[in-house]
Amino acid sequence: MSRRPTEMIRQDVQSMHAYAIQDSTGMVKLDAMENPFELPPGLQAELGARLGRVAIHRYPGARIEDLRQALARYVDLPAGQALMLGNGSDELISLLAMGCDLPGATILAPVPGFVMYAMSAQLQGLQFVGVPLTPRFELDEAAMLAALREHRPAITYIAYPNNPTANLWDAGVIRRLIAEAAGFGGLVVMDEAYQPFSSRSWLDEIRAQPAANAHVLLMRTLSKFGLAGVRIGYLMGPQALVNEIDKLRPPYNVSVLNAECALFALEHANVFAQQAAVIREQRARLADALARLPGVEPFPSEANMLLVRVPDAQRCFDSLKAQGILVKNVSKMHPLLAQCLRLTVGTPSENDLMIRALQNAL
Repeated sequence: MSRRPTEMIRQDVQSMHAYAIQDSTGMVKLDAMENPFELPPGLQAELGARLGRVAIHRYPGARIEDLRQALARYVDLPAGQALMLGNGSDELISLLAMGCDLPGATILAPVPGFVMYAMSAQLQGLQFVGVPLTPRFELDEAAMLAALREHRPAITYIAYPNNPTANLWDAGVIRRLIAEAAGFGGLVVMDEAYQPFSSRSWLDEIRAQPAANAHVLLMRTLSKFGLAGVRIGYLMGPQALVNEIDKLRPPYNVSVLNAECALFALEHANVFAQQAAVIREQRARLADALARLPGVEPFPSEANMLLVRVPDAQRCFDSLKAQGILVKNVSKMHPLLAQCLRLTVGTPSENDLMIRALQNAL
């Protein structure tokens, strides 16, 4: 009897659900924390001409190194630190799990958090330990310390700010968690995907206290910078440590077109900085408007999204969708997120539409 080809696929993979992307055709798309602003027409034309000159018949070469160096200058990379590129942060998360796949190894993170931390652990055959946040979405320091001591994780992820809760956690608590992980040699990965919208960065802490952060890696992405379609993530940390992770990176993991787009964007960083400033202003305006709606509780945000609790998340989501507004219903992701929606901060006009649609939904 012949066997089905799917029998060669791991059973746990067959039991998984693929990452779902909502169809946004014809919708006001406020579900994926994207920068809502397009490039100005003049820059579109300039970028198009530049991409037309890229040698797409060649494998990526020195231009990728140009991008790595440009990012190092952009972040003012501290002495003794190295920077590596990934095809988005997702690839970097997978490479970290692969590199730390020792027998019995564990990955730990607060929950609710970014789903790829747990998924990368599962796909690599590692144990994932999720430590619940407090009801107000703060780090539960006692529970985190207890989990660190019990499981001695190879990697502890700390999103700064967190997704989907959008808040920054207490720096003093994070310092103590980092010190605890240092005691058994565990890595701590600070995930700063939403750094353009945040009032603080752990990179300043690394500069001020390099010895205390000698086992800390810092991860960022250009997706929230304004290049979600380009797929560029980057990882920074002590040179010897980054060099080991870099060995796992597939050859040519960043395309020449993506690299050229990123270099172009960095050369016009002031344009994207102005967009981020508008998004931060709109975030404050949106939070204020949401707080005035009956039964709506917006939570503090340092990202380009707002987590809100509504009386009935599914009904509200369905009503918004029927009105052409696409947001993310996170109410079933974790018990702490009961009746919560995640709203991306859009353009001023998009935010006006979302506020009116929420008024109607309620």
